[in-house]
Amino acid sequence: MEMKETLNLLKTKFPMRANLPNKEIERQKEWNEQEIYTKRQELNKDKPAFILHDGPPYANGNIHIGHALNKISKDIIVRYKSMSGYRAPYVPGWDTHGLPIEQALTNTGVDRKSMSIAEFRKLCVDYAWKQINKQRDDFKRLGISGEWDNPYVTLNKQYESEQIRVFGKMAEKGYIYRGLKPIYWSPSSESALAEAEIEYHDVRSPNIYVAFDVREGNSVLEEGTSFVIWTTTPWTLPANLAITVKPDAEYGVYEVDGRKFVVAVDLVDKVAETLEWHNIRLIKEVSGKELEGIKAKHPFYDRDSLLIVGDHVTLEDGTGLVHTAPGHGEDDYIVCQKYDLPVISPVDSKGCFTDEAPGLEGVFYDKANKTITEWLEENNALLKLDFFTHSYPHDWRTKKPVIFRATPQWFASIKDFRQDILDSIKDVDWLQPWGMQRIYNMVRDRGDWVISRQRAWGVPLPIFYAENGESIITPETTEHVAKLFAEYGSNVWFEREAKDLLPEGFKHEASPNGHFEKETDIMDVWFDSGSSHQAVLRQRENLEFPADMYLEGSDQYRGWFNSSLTTSVAINGVPPYKSVLSQGMVLDGKGKKMSKSIGNVIDPNKVIKQMGADLIRLWVSSVDTQADVRVSMEILQQVSEVYRKIRNTIRFLIQNTEDFNIRENGIAYDDLRPVDQYLMNKLNMTVEHVTDGYERYNFSDIFKEINHFLTLDVSNFYANFAKDVLYIDAPDSYDRRAMQTVFYHITTELTKLLTPILPHTAEEIWNYLEEEENYVQLSEFPQVKDYENSEKLMNQWRQFMSLRDKVLKANEVARENKIIGKDFEAKTTIYASETIKELLTDLNSDIRQILIASEVNIKDLEAKPENERILDFEDVSILVEKMPGEVCTRCRITTEEGIKLSEDEFLCQRCYDICEEHYPEVLNKK
Repeated sequence: MEMKETLNLLKTKFPMRANLPNKEIERQKEWNEQEIYTKRQELNKDKPAFILHDGPPYANGNIHIGHALNKISKDIIVRYKSMSGYRAPYVPGWDTHGLPIEQALTNTGVDRKSMSIAEFRKLCVDYAWKQINKQRDDFKRLGISGEWDNPYVTLNKQYESEQIRVFGKMAEKGYIYRGLKPIYWSPSSESALAEAEIEYHDVRSPNIYVAFDVREGNSVLEEGTSFVIWTTTPWTLPANLAITVKPDAEYGVYEVDGRKFVVAVDLVDKVAETLEWHNIRLIKEVSGKELEGIKAKHPFYDRDSLLIVGDHVTLEDGTGLVHTAPGHGEDDYIVCQKYDLPVISPVDSKGCFTDEAPGLEGVFYDKANKTITEWLEENNALLKLDFFTHSYPHDWRTKKPVIFRATPQWFASIKDFRQDILDSIKDVDWLQPWGMQRIYNMVRDRGDWVISRQRAWGVPLPIFYAENGESIITPETTEHVAKLFAEYGSNVWFEREAKDLLPEGFKHEASPNGHFEKETDIMDVWFDSGSSHQAVLRQRENLEFPADMYLEGSDQYRGWFNSSLTTSVAINGVPPYKSVLSQGMVLDGKGKKMSKSIGNVIDPNKVIKQMGADLIRLWVSSVDTQADVRVSMEILQQVSEVYRKIRNTIRFLIQNTEDFNIRENGIAYDDLRPVDQYLMNKLNMTVEHVTDGYERYNFSDIFKEINHFLTLDVSNFYANFAKDVLYIDAPDSYDRRAMQTVFYHITTELTKLLTPILPHTAEEIWNYLEEEENYVQLSEFPQVKDYENSEKLMNQWRQFMSLRDKVLKANEVARENKIIGKDFEAKTTIYASETIKELLTDLNSDIRQILIASEVNIKDLEAKPENERILDFEDVSILVEKMPGEVCTRCRITTEEGIKLSEDEFLCQRCYDICEEHYPEVLNKK
């Protein structure tokens, strides 16, 4: 037997290389075969529920890194709750209706005009399911646990049926109405848009000042006087019907180079500078109220523009006189209603002018700006034309500008229950406090919700029209449509005539001949997903309403958070969620928005193939997801290094417990040595802090806490000196079994703590532990333990760790001065105060071993000799010298006391005693 064979150099099959891209697939297949998700739900069936309701991603294309961030975050929470005393089912969902799928089909060559709407919609269904299946595979590959075989999908019959009931209940309460109002209109999509579908980009626009001549001055103004208006949308001038002034503002009539102009007194200096007026003379002042009722001439059409008053007029910009076109602006529309002015909106669905704008028929609105300014110039009405760049609303899907356009649309009246929504917001736990104010302001300031869309692919509005055009929405008709959709799907609306969609024998006084028409518009897709609280939470037996949590990107304050809140308060009187957590956007490593054209996009599927899903999951846990987060291959490489350190540390723990059985060899906490108890308490604190991180949904704190514990407490301290026990002591020695006990508990509890974040790696580790559960996912989260006298113990060890830092510093100085190489070569003398000496006595521990020195001597501080190599601290001085003697062949300490076995082998007394008792054959050979 050789000397090295007396060392406990254990081996493990736990590999250093994770090989995650391949091993994760095998593990997921096993989880699926063993029905791990179902078994976890069965274990939790009698526990209180925690329902995280999934906001449905849109079914179009493979997932991106933002999807990964969101879904992994949800999975971390659900897995944690499932292991922590809750029944936490996860039902993933998909949003499937809307323009992107229509466009995607068109891009593949589908000629929509060559087929019926019903036929086209069937193609949309097929396309949507292909996208769902693609994304479902992507999400499952990330290790997301849930009801993947039974997701909720907005195109499902039952879902559509419940959505119709949501609409019906809102209509029954009087919240649904049809109106001609200016709304966001996307010429590129040929559809109305809700506020949530708007985003802002910079555009270059004309900036014009126009003179409207007075026609009837009502004894207030003389003919020949001109009102000056300012606008950045010349194309809306064909729809001008009025000029609005502020009733309590003062307006001046100014003579400039022989012409008379009316401008707000407070703005005349700005206007004069802009229009380069030099010789200005004030003729008179009048109030805005006095101007009401005066008629001006339209600058290029033969009609009047009425002077009206409105409180929305400000004196911050412009001239104080606002060009008013009720067909192209919400404020314009509202103020013109008070004067019974008609609504002119001479622009069609494609953004081209109609014959209501003579001379511009068929011209795209933006191109008409040039013609209109030429007309103004010809009529001596154009006072100034230049261009400026400003933020302008765009269609968030096509990225093209939108316009305000008055069209007959169906609305949900927010104003009728706005206060109910605002009151309910206060009942929600907004986990980012600013989130409450953000959505409160949005609801407070939003107009009525445009819920109709002029598209084919979506849930039809269940509205009928009588022979006289009167709309029909009754509880009887909507419930009948809901039942039809539940049986046949919403395509039945396009496959049948109106009379065949109504209840049998249905009659209406406005249709004496029994003729009916049906609405052809579909619902806003936000109404689809915003109905999920009714279609999913209330319909699935394993779910509950309201949900405990909604978690989505911060853009959903204007989207899903908002539409869900609106529909739920409308029909239920309460929010659909108890708490809301939002996440920031994913940016590249430099903080820039990701773009395929720039080439800074990180594809999660490529990362998985290269590094594994657990690496992406660990990245999610490493960032503060409540703010914008950054990701790049360099950042992922850094995360990979952290993963490697975690894995290697745990591998070391596993390797050194290969000959250990917790039931046979484990030592109770009270019987452990003080240093072992210290580590058990540090582990206990880690469990407490990590659990707190999970409870606060602060994953980055979890990442930091586990990394800190493994790096500083385990690797740099405990495992560092453990080698002198684990390798050197007899296999069944007390000290060795004590350390193995600690190693085992660290491994077991850390594996559970890591499971929500690294489920694949955690299951791999679990195979090397002797626990009752076959899978760590079926175990329970570790509980914080109440150790006796832990406060005193931890206080003592905190003091010792401070002393250890000073010894390490002294070692470093000695190394720099070439006195020692490795720590084991040190002969350390600690000149300590009485307090430190008492501490070291109370610790009752092998200080030499913990400090990894060959010899440690403790002496009175007063006995400190004059020696320039002594390092002085406040309550201790330390002298590090090179230990004289020979190096033990077995444990590598240097000592003057030992047994010389041969010319090449020397054993310290400790190693000799171990060999004499357990390996005498080694000594007998010498």
